[in-house]
Amino acid sequence: MSFRRAFVAFALTVAAPALARADDARQVEIGYEITFAGFAGFRVDLTARFNGSTYDVETRTFKEGLLRAVTIHYDGRNRAWGGFGPQGARPTAGSLSIVVGDKPRTWLAQYGPGGALQETHNPEWKPPPQHAIPADQRNGSLDPLSAGLSVGLAGDAACDRTIPTNDGKRRIDILVRKIGTESPAAAGVPSAKGDLLVCEISTRRVAGEFHDAPKEAETERERPMRIWLARFDDTQIRYPARLEAQTGFGTIRGKTLWFRERPLTPAEAQAMRR
Repeated sequence: MSFRRAFVAFALTVAAPALARADDARQVEIGYEITFAGFAGFRVDLTARFNGSTYDVETRTFKEGLLRAVTIHYDGRNRAWGGFGPQGARPTAGSLSIVVGDKPRTWLAQYGPGGALQETHNPEWKPPPQHAIPADQRNGSLDPLSAGLSVGLAGDAACDRTIPTNDGKRRIDILVRKIGTESPAAAGVPSAKGDLLVCEISTRRVAGEFHDAPKEAETERERPMRIWLARFDDTQIRYPARLEAQTGFGTIRGKTLWFRERPLTPAEAQAMRR
């Protein structure tokens, strides 16, 4: 698995923990650290606000340490908002804003009945025919953050699903498969409550703009990322606690830095009603 695919797969999972209790007005903050070949690499900071049946979640992803010093600038911000129904999260919209080097890109996805997807690109994206995403593949897919939120309430079933994701240029399926369980001691996560789920995450390209050859992508899918999902509170939600992914340049590892929560202020709760 390449660094980019491993990172995209992990970024999908970090949204899931924030759905622990969506019936009160509260804010959740989660910090993740991702190291590459033993050196500091990426940070992912998530802030989620919940007020009754609505949610508004934002993430920021940025480089730090050696990776920041020796590689091209990267800063990514995602947002997803919507509500809750009997089947879990019901997304209203999701957006991303990415700066790579000095080139920004933004994308907004708005969801309608039956999985219909309305997109807004800036700058405008006009792919050649071979890179276009057909409507039947685009509709029903979710931006990465909304996709993570959509499975956040799966609990013990979190590891057995295929998630259709879309970042505006690429349609990718994220395949999550349970491979076993481990005790907190064996997993190296002593604060977990009960055994951790151990899952493998791989990707399958569907349509869109890809910069590597299909043969290379097939080989990468033979090296899935491994993730450990733990319970850290009294809910059924499983939090990403640890990850490992092998790449041709070294091992990617991730861990949770913090999990904090507090009630929303009256002004924050009122803002979410608008």
